[in-house]
Amino acid sequence: MTRLSVLDLAPISSGATARDALRNTVDLARRAEDAGYHRYWLAEHHLTPGVASSAPAVLIGAVAAATHRIRVGSGAVQLGHQTPLTVVEQFGTLDALHPGRIDLGLGRSGQRARELLATPPEGAAPTPTSPQPTGSAPTPTDPPATETRTVKGLLIPPPFSFASLAKHPLFALAGALLQQPGARTPGFADQVDEIIALLAGRYRSDEGHEAHAQPGEGAAVELWVLGSSGGQSAQVAAERGLPFAANYHVSPATVLEAVESYRDAFKPSRDYPEPHVMVSADVLVAPTEEEARRVGEPYGLWVRSIRSGGGAVRYPSPEEAYAHEWSEEDRALVADRVDTRFAGTPEKVVEGLRVLKEATGADELLVTTITHDHADRVRSQDLLAEAWSDAGF
Repeated sequence: MTRLSVLDLAPISSGATARDALRNTVDLARRAEDAGYHRYWLAEHHLTPGVASSAPAVLIGAVAAATHRIRVGSGAVQLGHQTPLTVVEQFGTLDALHPGRIDLGLGRSGQRARELLATPPEGAAPTPTSPQPTGSAPTPTDPPATETRTVKGLLIPPPFSFASLAKHPLFALAGALLQQPGARTPGFADQVDEIIALLAGRYRSDEGHEAHAQPGEGAAVELWVLGSSGGQSAQVAAERGLPFAANYHVSPATVLEAVESYRDAFKPSRDYPEPHVMVSADVLVAPTEEEARRVGEPYGLWVRSIRSGGGAVRYPSPEEAYAHEWSEEDRALVADRVDTRFAGTPEKVVEGLRVLKEATGADELLVTTITHDHADRVRSQDLLAEAWSDAGF
């Protein structure tokens, strides 16, 4: 069977606190383990009112301590804000405490965020990319499609441009607060190579000096690269023979480009003689279509808050969402994310994930679910696990 895993942002609901969100995350992870999910990954977000996963390494430790078998990891560490040594020491510590269960997912969105802050040349077309924790810059290939299309049954919307979002003051403030003044972040490929070298115990500086991370050296962490397009992240993963996690949930327009680019450039490694792909998806499962629509109503409003530049708001209740008056501009702002969410009965969602798996050739699927009430998220996770198992995919 194709493995199912969970990506969690530790969402904060309206009327709740970060403490509530973190408590819910630990509970959801326990239940995910009981339901048979393979991994439980925590995202990294900063200065976001409605998301509590700002320190994934800390939260991974709490989740791993509360569970027994499920793999726990990052989806993803933002390398634009940390040094390779810091990352290796953090995850080496986690591996020492929970041996054989820790995944280290790496993303370059911190770097990409600073690139987006630079003003493009006058008249230049904005680059379709994502500044979220799993973002990756695309390579300049053919012009992006401007119409929604279907590929092997999978909905592929036009790319969304984050150019205007990158100019929001909060975007620049986050970058400034997450890095020391005057600090320079090396290239993503160089950082990944340093992490690999530190984990393997073969790091050498340009001057020939050795460095040995303790904890960290020899840690049995599973290394992943996450990305949203066929750009640098996909290339770095492929050239080093690492597994690659592609985002359908953040950037559905470029998921096929991402997995194709990764597979085309893949070089076999000791651990991965063949390419290995995991694809993410937004999911909401309920007993009936009507209930799925009601519970899922706040999703568009929540995406709107992200796309407007102020960061994800506390996740609204269905009643709060129904009270919102939508403009055509607002609907266009969120259409790609709303249209590509798999929501409905267990049978409907399982069929949608089957299509996603076959269209992308995914070896694993990573699902993320956000609801206002924690019980609805638990129910969605349980219903999906049961239906997926029954379907035998």
